[in-house]
Amino acid sequence: MNPQLILKEKFGYDSFRGGQAKVIDNIVNGDNTLAIMPTGGGKSLCYQIPALMFKGITLVVSPLISLMKDQVDALNENGIAATFINSTLNFMEIDERISMAARGDVKLIYISPERLDSESFVRELTNLKVDLIAVDEAHCISQWGHDFRPSYLSLSETIKSFSSNPVIVALTATATPRVAKDIMERLNISPKHEVKTNFARKNLSFQIIKDQNNDIFLQEYLRANKKQSGIIYASTRKEVERITGMLNHQKIPATMYHGGLSESVRQQNQEDFLYDRIPIMVATNAFGMGIDKSNVRFVIHAQVPGSIEAYYQEAGRAGRDGLPSEVILLFKLKDVRIQRFFINESEMDEASKAVEYTKLQKMTQYANTQQCLQQFILQYFGDEGPECGQCGNCLDERELQDISVDAQKVLSCVKRMNEGFGKIVVAQVLTGSQVQKVRQFRFDKLSTYGLLKDRSQKEVTELIDYLTAYRFLQVSGGQYPVLQVSESGIEVLKGIKKVYRKSAVKAKKSLPEDSDLFEKLRRLRRNFAEKQHVPPFVIFSDKTLQSMCEILPTKLSEMQVVKGVGENKLQKYGKQFIELIKAETVEE
Repeated sequence: MNPQLILKEKFGYDSFRGGQAKVIDNIVNGDNTLAIMPTGGGKSLCYQIPALMFKGITLVVSPLISLMKDQVDALNENGIAATFINSTLNFMEIDERISMAARGDVKLIYISPERLDSESFVRELTNLKVDLIAVDEAHCISQWGHDFRPSYLSLSETIKSFSSNPVIVALTATATPRVAKDIMERLNISPKHEVKTNFARKNLSFQIIKDQNNDIFLQEYLRANKKQSGIIYASTRKEVERITGMLNHQKIPATMYHGGLSESVRQQNQEDFLYDRIPIMVATNAFGMGIDKSNVRFVIHAQVPGSIEAYYQEAGRAGRDGLPSEVILLFKLKDVRIQRFFINESEMDEASKAVEYTKLQKMTQYANTQQCLQQFILQYFGDEGPECGQCGNCLDERELQDISVDAQKVLSCVKRMNEGFGKIVVAQVLTGSQVQKVRQFRFDKLSTYGLLKDRSQKEVTELIDYLTAYRFLQVSGGQYPVLQVSESGIEVLKGIKKVYRKSAVKAKKSLPEDSDLFEKLRRLRRNFAEKQHVPPFVIFSDKTLQSMCEILPTKLSEMQVVKGVGENKLQKYGKQFIELIKAETVEE
């Protein structure tokens, strides 16, 4: 069967995206292949189409248990027989699914890497005719990757036990050159069969908000873009709960996800988000890798992630359907210290900790760069590209404000406190606080006491963070860090150097408004989804609905032209969507 024909008939697309055709050709020719494509770049099609061309079974090894059901549901919706085997099934269910594969009733089986740790399970698999093994999230195989999984290490040995000599395709969105080399060595992939597309996500607009009141920005942004769906990431369970509570108190609908919630609560909250019942998910990084929701219009990091790899992986949850979406990082220096604490308290050896500290340092550099943000990310992954022209740095037209006088007040106060205290105490002195510690050390007698009493303590600590980020102040000490004035700060105190700060970024309506017809199509899609107990994007993506709004098909032959409408979906849903479009266009 022709790959192009399968693409149109089963998936409803006329042409392949960059890199897809090359990966498919390699696989069909029997060449082990590494595919490095950005999240949303269409990696799944690279093994799903060959799976339909091979006579035997395709095994998909994926660490994302929560994603398996969605991917299987999506394949079944397209008329492709697939199933999954993971820890949510009992022994009888597992045996039945292996029997289905043996009978040829399914073409693809999704399995978790941990299942391959079981020798008896592997023996059952090796009795099947496995023609292709797809290793998804392949960066997990490398100790240099950001999400290393020990269960992946035995993959190369396990694959050798298959007498059918299956082709291997490894797929990832976040592999640095070092990680890519590691993957290829472990899975016996020739460097000439590495297919690497541009890492750029052209539909994503990146932005960094530094040293501002995060809660106010979040509230203003979510109200301005209130009809859109998005994810807000935080580093700790406590912060996830605080943000969710704050948003709900402000009558902004949000739910949450973290490892401390019961499995039933996590499942319910995840479904509410996936099924578009609640538009906003606040979560730790425990949420997201297994989410295939295509209409996430924004991802906001309320706290800094530990690495560019983790950041870009999570950013990739936005705009999987290719429509304009936003990725916003709310950066504060104190959040970097939280990540340092995570690294320090981990069970990693010292060499591994050093690697993680380096990654965190690169993340901090990203937050402080004046360079195009997309370009910075591309260079990190060993890629090149022009300025994106749409990120916060490319579009930043805010004027610089001279804050040298306020900076001198802070720096002078640090000096007069003998550079022996942290930012909280310094802020208390500057705002004229009467707390016991200030009186105990007689800081209320200093000439700098109360110099910034017209500001809140929070505003002053944010100013201190800003001066630290730009190295006018430096932090020393471990658990209880203290502030010291740097050489650059001394120049500011002497009036030799000026300090400038850009005005605060105002949250605004930045995502396109959906039409009335789109909203009605979305409601119809949701009705089908609820009846079939699948997320709405499994029926049709937002991009497909938008295409319907542009083409306005009034018969099945016209609906066939819409991207994302394959034969199976055309027969199942075409008539109902056409009837709605006709009714709406006649009314107009």
